[in-house]
Amino acid sequence: MKTQVCIIGGGPAGLLLGHLLHAEGVECVVLEQRTPDYVLSRIRAGVLENITVSLMERLGLDARLKAEGMPHDGFNLADGERLIRIDMADLVGDHVWVYGQTEITKDLMDAAPERGLQVIYEAEGVALHDVAGDAPYVTYRLPGDEDDRRVDCRFIAGCDGFHGPSRKAIPASAGTPYELVYPFGWLGILADVPPCNHELIYANHERGFALASMRSATRSRYYIDVPLTDRVEEWSDDRLWDELAIRLGPEAAANITRGPAIEKSIAPLRSFVFAPMRYGSLILCGDAAHIVPPTGAKGLNLAASDVHYASEALIRFFKAADNDAVATYSDKALARVWKSERFSWSLTKLMHRFPEGGAFERAMQVAELDYIANSRAAQTTIAENYVGLPV
Repeated sequence: MKTQVCIIGGGPAGLLLGHLLHAEGVECVVLEQRTPDYVLSRIRAGVLENITVSLMERLGLDARLKAEGMPHDGFNLADGERLIRIDMADLVGDHVWVYGQTEITKDLMDAAPERGLQVIYEAEGVALHDVAGDAPYVTYRLPGDEDDRRVDCRFIAGCDGFHGPSRKAIPASAGTPYELVYPFGWLGILADVPPCNHELIYANHERGFALASMRSATRSRYYIDVPLTDRVEEWSDDRLWDELAIRLGPEAAANITRGPAIEKSIAPLRSFVFAPMRYGSLILCGDAAHIVPPTGAKGLNLAASDVHYASEALIRFFKAADNDAVATYSDKALARVWKSERFSWSLTKLMHRFPEGGAFERAMQVAELDYIANSRAAQTTIAENYVGLPV
């Protein structure tokens, strides 16, 4: 097979990039290791910035998002005693949308066949070749194949996540990884119960962090931070609901509706950036290039901004013979990545208890939250970052 761009990864980043390129007449194919059902089973984030929504609007795939998604004008920080509302609409004149990443992925998947975007699922053993030059290619196998299949292309877009093969195809001498691994994970529960608040609550309690979120008016997503040594089996539903009620504080706890877990898991947290995000004919997008702790709701949205820059660069390369467009992709993407990493890191530091932190660090968190509660300037800074910096 020959194409102009081979996209590795059929999650939201890869599908979004594929749709944007295909809509502008750039030939592309998407390779995904898993089955469609597996891709849709992954439970991920649900807060969308304007960049993500605007790309769906541009593709004309925003109808279900606008019908079922929930616009949020604010969110809350809690300190165990009170809710500190960050009124984004008032502070910066903007809002976010609550709409699950799984739903974004489904919208993109469902539109692919009718729009002619080729997505190949169950592509096993994906390997990238000759990425340093101008004629890279990708090999893979489908179930039952005895020999490799090959895709020749001009560019490869690595949208295959943190553990995918794309970043690993870049020589160690050609890039620098920056990483901070946090000493806790997020224990999450998904349940078909109404949320305890119509807006998200990020709580800092002396017992630890908690988050009250939602996927819809009838489906809630809650998290607490736990030591990395904890196992899901140690946390019964009742124990988790009890801990959430304590950490979220009395106002939120009074409105918690309990129910059986649909899904329960522990996710480790890390901050990670690989720079540069381009090597030869390979460009990286999303989790292949960077990871943020979920505290700032930036993961999917950073992938969308990468895709915005990448699609713009590749379309200009093929449609206007603009070689510089791809050359500047990494610098443009990283400028926004690092600012989002900073926000996610700072919010994580503010809202979590760290094992090595003592009484002084706890006092600093209390003072910072009290400052935020009484400072419009501090709230504006948080709101500006939460709704998403401009691309």
